[in-house]
Amino acid sequence: MRAAVARRFGGPEVVRVEEVRRPEPKADELLVRVHASTVSIADHRMRSRDLPEGLGIMIPVALGVFRPRKPVLGMDVAGIVEAVGEDVEGFAPGDEVVAMLGGDFGGHAEYARVPMSKAIAHKPANLSWEEAVALVFGGHTALAYLGMVDIGPGTEVLVNGASGAVGTAVVQLAALRGARVTAVTSAGNADLVTSLGADRVIDYRAADFASDGSTYDVIVECVGNAPFDRVEHSLKPGGALLLVVTGLRGMLRAKRDARRSGSLVTSAGTSVSHEDLAALMRLAEAGEFRPVIDRTYDLDDVAQAHRYVDSGHKRGNVVLRIR
Repeated sequence: MRAAVARRFGGPEVVRVEEVRRPEPKADELLVRVHASTVSIADHRMRSRDLPEGLGIMIPVALGVFRPRKPVLGMDVAGIVEAVGEDVEGFAPGDEVVAMLGGDFGGHAEYARVPMSKAIAHKPANLSWEEAVALVFGGHTALAYLGMVDIGPGTEVLVNGASGAVGTAVVQLAALRGARVTAVTSAGNADLVTSLGADRVIDYRAADFASDGSTYDVIVECVGNAPFDRVEHSLKPGGALLLVVTGLRGMLRAKRDARRSGSLVTSAGTSVSHEDLAALMRLAEAGEFRPVIDRTYDLDDVAQAHRYVDSGHKRGNVVLRIR
Protein backbone atom coordinates (compact mmCIF):
# COMPACT_ATOMS: atom_id res chain seq x y z
CA MET A 1 0.00 0.00 0.00
CA ARG A 2 1.00 3.66 -0.30
CA ALA A 3 1.63 5.60 2.88
CA ALA A 4 3.13 8.92 3.98
CA VAL A 5 6.22 7.98 5.98
CA ALA A 6 8.59 10.05 8.14
CA ARG A 7 11.82 8.07 8.60
CA ARG A 8 13.56 10.84 10.53
CA PHE A 9 12.71 13.92 12.54
CA GLY A 10 12.72 17.25 10.77
CA GLY A 11 10.73 19.63 8.61
CA PRO A 12 7.87 18.83 6.25
CA GLU A 13 10.30 17.57 3.64
CA VAL A 14 11.06 14.43 5.68
CA VAL A 15 7.53 13.11 4.98
CA ARG A 16 7.47 11.08 1.77
CA VAL A 17 5.02 8.72 0.11
CA GLU A 18 6.34 5.15 -0.03
CA GLU A 19 5.15 1.63 -0.72
CA VAL A 20 4.92 -0.24 2.59
CA ARG A 21 3.42 -3.52 3.74
CA ARG A 22 -0.33 -3.53 4.19
CA PRO A 23 -1.27 -4.27 7.82
CA GLU A 24 -3.29 -7.31 8.83
CA PRO A 25 -5.97 -6.95 11.51
CA LYS A 26 -5.61 -8.80 14.79
CA ALA A 27 -8.56 -10.54 16.44
CA ASP A 28 -9.84 -7.32 18.04
CA GLU A 29 -9.12 -4.98 15.13
CA LEU A 30 -10.71 -3.62 11.98
CA LEU A 31 -8.80 -3.12 8.76
CA VAL A 32 -10.04 0.11 7.18
CA ARG A 33 -9.45 1.17 3.59
CA VAL A 34 -8.76 4.84 4.26
CA HIS A 35 -10.31 7.57 2.14
CA ALA A 36 -9.35 10.58 4.25
CA SER A 37 -7.40 11.64 7.33
CA THR A 38 -6.22 14.95 8.75
CA VAL A 39 -2.82 16.50 9.34
CA SER A 40 -3.03 17.79 12.90
CA ILE A 41 -0.84 19.50 15.47
CA ALA A 42 -0.14 16.02 16.83
CA ASP A 43 1.40 15.02 13.48
CA HIS A 44 3.48 18.18 13.56
CA ARG A 45 4.77 17.33 17.02
CA MET A 46 5.61 13.72 16.20
CA ARG A 47 7.45 14.69 13.02
CA SER A 48 9.31 17.76 14.31
CA ARG A 49 9.82 16.88 18.01
CA ASP A 50 8.27 20.25 18.82
CA LEU A 51 6.65 19.68 22.20
CA PRO A 52 5.23 22.18 24.73
CA GLU A 53 7.73 23.72 27.15
CA GLY A 54 9.34 21.23 29.50
CA LEU A 55 8.11 18.11 27.70
CA GLY A 56 11.37 17.53 25.82
CA ILE A 57 12.27 14.91 28.41
CA MET A 58 9.42 12.81 27.04
CA ILE A 59 10.77 12.70 23.47
CA PRO A 60 12.52 9.30 23.73
CA VAL A 61 9.42 7.61 25.17
CA ALA A 62 6.65 9.47 23.36
CA LEU A 63 8.24 10.21 20.00
CA GLY A 64 11.29 7.98 19.56
CA VAL A 65 15.03 8.31 20.15
CA PHE A 66 16.71 8.58 16.76
CA ARG A 67 13.67 8.47 14.47
CA PRO A 68 9.88 8.77 14.81
CA ARG A 69 8.45 5.90 16.81
CA LYS A 70 5.40 5.96 14.54
CA PRO A 71 6.70 6.65 11.01
CA VAL A 72 3.21 6.59 9.46
CA LEU A 73 1.41 9.53 11.01
CA GLY A 74 -2.30 10.38 11.07
CA MET A 75 -4.46 10.18 14.21
CA ASP A 76 -7.85 9.81 12.51
CA VAL A 77 -9.43 8.05 9.55
CA ALA A 78 -12.60 7.91 7.50
CA GLY A 79 -12.98 4.89 5.26
CA ILE A 80 -14.57 1.54 4.48
CA VAL A 81 -14.09 -1.54 6.62
CA GLU A 82 -12.09 -4.04 4.54
CA ALA A 83 -11.88 -6.86 7.08
CA VAL A 84 -12.58 -7.54 10.75
CA GLY A 85 -10.91 -9.74 13.34
CA GLU A 86 -12.77 -12.65 14.85
CA ASP A 87 -13.49 -10.81 18.10
CA VAL A 88 -14.95 -7.69 16.49
CA GLU A 89 -18.63 -6.95 17.07
CA GLY A 90 -20.79 -4.17 15.68
CA PHE A 91 -18.84 -3.59 12.48
CA ALA A 92 -18.59 -5.59 9.25
CA PRO A 93 -16.80 -5.39 5.91
CA GLY A 94 -18.34 -2.69 3.76
CA ASP A 95 -19.27 -0.42 6.66
CA GLU A 96 -18.37 3.23 6.23
CA VAL A 97 -16.69 4.38 9.44
CA VAL A 98 -14.70 7.09 11.17
CA ALA A 99 -12.20 6.38 13.92
CA MET A 100 -9.76 8.09 16.24
CA LEU A 101 -6.43 6.23 16.23
CA GLY A 102 -4.85 8.52 18.80
CA GLY A 103 -1.24 7.78 19.69
CA ASP A 104 -1.20 4.63 17.55
CA PHE A 105 -1.18 6.89 14.45
CA GLY A 106 -1.19 5.14 11.02
CA GLY A 107 -3.96 7.12 9.31
CA HIS A 108 -1.87 8.56 6.48
CA ALA A 109 -1.98 5.34 4.50
CA GLU A 110 -4.30 3.47 2.16
CA TYR A 111 -5.10 0.96 4.91
CA ALA A 112 -5.10 1.31 8.69
CA ARG A 113 -5.62 -1.10 11.57
CA VAL A 114 -8.12 0.16 14.12
CA PRO A 115 -8.31 -1.62 17.50
CA MET A 116 -11.75 -1.90 19.03
CA SER A 117 -10.31 -0.10 22.06
CA LYS A 118 -10.36 3.10 20.00
CA ALA A 119 -13.42 5.27 19.38
CA ILE A 120 -15.09 4.08 16.16
CA ALA A 121 -18.45 5.05 14.67
CA HIS A 122 -20.39 4.76 11.45
CA LYS A 123 -19.84 7.67 9.09
CA PRO A 124 -22.70 10.15 8.59
CA ALA A 125 -24.37 9.14 5.33
CA ASN A 126 -24.83 12.71 4.12
CA LEU A 127 -21.21 13.82 4.53
CA SER A 128 -18.23 13.29 2.24
CA TRP A 129 -15.16 11.41 3.45
CA GLU A 130 -13.35 14.72 3.86
CA GLU A 131 -16.17 16.28 5.86
CA ALA A 132 -16.57 13.21 8.06
CA VAL A 133 -12.92 12.93 9.02
CA ALA A 134 -12.82 16.65 9.85
CA LEU A 135 -15.18 15.90 12.73
CA VAL A 136 -12.96 13.37 14.45
CA PHE A 137 -9.74 14.84 15.89
CA GLY A 138 -11.27 18.04 17.24
CA GLY A 139 -14.59 16.44 18.14
CA HIS A 140 -12.99 13.54 20.01
CA THR A 141 -10.70 15.88 21.96
CA ALA A 142 -13.55 18.27 22.74
CA LEU A 143 -15.68 15.40 24.06
CA ALA A 144 -12.81 14.16 26.23
CA TYR A 145 -12.35 17.51 27.97
CA LEU A 146 -15.95 18.69 28.12
CA GLY A 147 -16.73 15.33 29.71
CA MET A 148 -14.91 16.64 32.80
CA VAL A 149 -17.49 19.36 33.50
CA ASP A 150 -21.22 19.97 33.59
CA ILE A 151 -22.27 22.48 30.95
CA GLY A 152 -25.85 23.63 30.56
CA PRO A 153 -27.95 26.71 29.83
CA GLY A 154 -26.22 29.82 31.08
CA THR A 155 -22.81 28.26 31.74
CA GLU A 156 -20.11 30.79 30.86
CA VAL A 157 -17.44 29.09 28.73
CA LEU A 158 -14.32 30.71 27.30
CA VAL A 159 -12.38 28.95 24.55
CA ASN A 160 -8.80 30.17 24.11
CA GLY A 161 -7.76 29.23 20.58
CA ALA A 162 -11.30 28.94 19.28
CA SER A 163 -10.52 28.65 15.58
CA GLY A 164 -8.38 25.49 15.58
CA ALA A 165 -9.53 21.90 15.14
CA VAL A 166 -10.27 21.46 18.85
CA GLY A 167 -11.45 25.01 19.48
CA THR A 168 -14.08 24.97 16.71
CA ALA A 169 -15.43 21.70 18.11
CA VAL A 170 -15.53 23.00 21.70
CA VAL A 171 -17.36 26.16 20.64
CA GLN A 172 -20.03 24.12 18.88
CA LEU A 173 -20.51 21.49 21.58
CA ALA A 174 -20.62 24.04 24.39
CA ALA A 175 -23.15 26.15 22.47
CA LEU A 176 -25.29 23.08 21.76
CA ARG A 177 -25.47 22.47 25.51
CA GLY A 178 -26.77 25.97 26.08
CA ALA A 179 -23.58 27.67 27.25
CA ARG A 180 -22.75 31.29 26.60
CA VAL A 181 -19.48 30.98 24.68
CA THR A 182 -16.67 33.52 24.51
CA ALA A 183 -14.19 32.74 21.73
CA VAL A 184 -10.61 34.02 21.85
CA THR A 185 -9.11 34.14 18.37
CA SER A 186 -7.92 36.65 15.79
CA ALA A 187 -10.29 39.24 14.34
CA GLY A 188 -10.12 37.47 11.00
CA ASN A 189 -11.76 34.40 12.52
CA ALA A 190 -14.58 36.24 14.26
CA ASP A 191 -17.20 35.43 11.61
CA LEU A 192 -16.24 31.74 11.66
CA VAL A 193 -16.53 31.24 15.42
CA THR A 194 -19.70 33.33 15.59
CA SER A 195 -21.27 31.09 12.93
CA LEU A 196 -20.37 28.09 15.10
CA GLY A 197 -22.19 29.45 18.14
CA ALA A 198 -19.88 31.91 19.91
CA ASP A 199 -21.77 34.74 21.60
CA ARG A 200 -18.74 36.96 22.11
CA VAL A 201 -15.37 37.17 20.36
CA ILE A 202 -12.15 38.57 21.83
CA ASP A 203 -9.36 39.43 19.41
CA TYR A 204 -6.26 38.26 21.27
CA ARG A 205 -4.15 40.78 19.38
CA ALA A 206 -6.21 43.69 20.72
CA ALA A 207 -7.18 42.59 24.23
CA ASP A 208 -6.16 40.25 27.04
CA PHE A 209 -9.15 38.18 28.13
CA ALA A 210 -7.43 37.40 31.44
CA SER A 211 -7.26 41.03 32.51
CA ASP A 212 -10.61 42.51 31.47
CA GLY A 213 -12.41 41.52 34.69
CA SER A 214 -14.73 38.95 33.11
CA THR A 215 -15.12 35.57 34.81
CA TYR A 216 -16.10 32.16 33.48
CA ASP A 217 -17.36 28.84 34.75
CA VAL A 218 -15.11 26.96 32.32
CA ILE A 219 -11.97 28.00 30.46
CA VAL A 220 -10.82 25.63 27.72
CA GLU A 221 -7.15 26.27 26.93
CA CYS A 222 -6.30 25.16 23.38
CA VAL A 223 -3.19 27.29 22.80
CA GLY A 224 -0.73 26.79 25.64
CA ASN A 225 -0.39 30.40 26.77
CA ALA A 226 -3.06 30.50 29.50
CA PRO A 227 -1.71 28.65 32.55
CA PHE A 228 -3.54 28.75 35.87
CA ASP A 229 -1.38 31.61 37.16
CA ARG A 230 -2.59 33.80 34.30
CA VAL A 231 -6.29 32.93 34.39
CA GLU A 232 -6.93 32.21 38.08
CA HIS A 233 -8.84 35.47 38.55
CA SER A 234 -10.89 34.81 35.40
CA LEU A 235 -12.42 31.66 36.92
CA LYS A 236 -15.62 31.82 38.92
CA PRO A 237 -15.51 30.09 42.33
CA GLY A 238 -15.56 26.36 41.74
CA GLY A 239 -14.89 26.82 38.03
CA ALA A 240 -12.76 24.68 35.74
CA LEU A 241 -9.59 25.20 33.71
CA LEU A 242 -9.29 22.47 31.05
CA LEU A 243 -5.70 22.42 29.81
CA VAL A 244 -5.95 20.84 26.38
CA VAL A 245 -2.49 22.25 25.62
CA THR A 246 0.03 22.85 28.38
CA GLY A 247 3.66 22.33 29.22
CA LEU A 248 5.26 20.16 31.88
CA ARG A 249 4.88 22.84 34.55
CA GLY A 250 1.13 23.07 33.96
CA MET A 251 0.76 19.30 34.11
CA LEU A 252 2.74 18.93 37.31
CA ARG A 253 1.03 21.83 39.08
CA ALA A 254 -2.55 21.03 38.06
CA LYS A 255 -3.46 19.05 41.19
CA ARG A 256 -1.81 21.57 43.48
CA ASP A 257 -3.56 24.48 41.77
CA ALA A 258 -6.89 22.66 42.00
CA ARG A 259 -6.44 21.90 45.68
CA ARG A 260 -5.39 25.42 46.53
CA SER A 261 -8.12 27.18 44.54
CA GLY A 262 -11.08 24.83 44.84
CA SER A 263 -11.38 24.84 41.06
CA LEU A 264 -10.97 21.93 38.67
CA VAL A 265 -7.60 22.24 36.96
CA THR A 266 -6.69 19.34 34.71
CA SER A 267 -4.64 18.44 31.65
CA ALA A 268 -6.35 15.06 31.25
CA GLY A 269 -9.70 14.35 29.64
CA THR A 270 -12.17 11.51 30.02
CA SER A 271 -12.20 8.48 27.73
CA VAL A 272 -14.38 8.65 24.61
CA SER A 273 -16.39 5.55 23.72
CA HIS A 274 -17.85 4.22 20.48
CA GLU A 275 -21.22 5.50 21.70
CA ASP A 276 -19.84 8.99 22.38
CA LEU A 277 -18.36 9.25 18.88
CA ALA A 278 -21.54 7.82 17.36
CA ALA A 279 -23.60 10.49 19.13
CA LEU A 280 -21.30 13.14 17.70
CA MET A 281 -21.78 11.69 14.21
CA ARG A 282 -25.56 11.82 14.65
CA LEU A 283 -25.31 15.49 15.53
CA ALA A 284 -23.28 16.02 12.36
CA GLU A 285 -25.77 14.07 10.24
CA ALA A 286 -28.54 16.29 11.61
CA GLY A 287 -26.55 19.42 10.71
CA GLU A 288 -26.04 20.44 14.34
CA PHE A 289 -22.27 19.83 14.44
CA ARG A 290 -20.31 21.14 11.47
CA PRO A 291 -16.96 20.06 10.05
CA VAL A 292 -14.56 22.98 9.65
CA ILE A 293 -12.07 22.45 6.82
CA ASP A 294 -9.37 24.96 5.99
CA ARG A 295 -7.58 23.14 3.17
CA THR A 296 -7.57 19.71 1.54
CA TYR A 297 -4.47 18.03 0.08
CA ASP A 298 -3.92 14.81 -1.83
CA LEU A 299 -1.64 12.18 -0.31
CA ASP A 300 1.12 13.02 -2.79
CA ASP A 301 1.09 16.58 -1.45
CA VAL A 302 1.41 15.56 2.20
CA ALA A 303 4.59 17.59 2.69
CA GLN A 304 2.71 20.73 1.63
CA ALA A 305 -0.01 19.89 4.13
CA HIS A 306 2.58 19.62 6.91
CA ARG A 307 4.11 22.90 5.82
CA TYR A 308 0.76 24.65 6.12
CA VAL A 309 0.06 23.15 9.56
CA ASP A 310 3.54 24.26 10.65
CA SER A 311 2.60 27.85 9.81
CA GLY A 312 0.25 27.89 12.81
CA HIS A 313 -2.52 29.66 10.91
CA LYS A 314 -4.93 26.87 10.00
CA ARG A 315 -8.62 27.30 10.75
CA GLY A 316 -10.24 24.07 11.81
CA ASN A 317 -8.79 21.07 9.99
CA VAL A 318 -6.33 20.32 7.23
CA VAL A 319 -7.65 17.24 5.44
CA LEU A 320 -5.54 14.65 3.63
CA ARG A 321 -7.32 12.87 0.78
CA ILE A 322 -5.90 9.34 0.63
CA ARG A 323 -7.79 7.61 -2.22
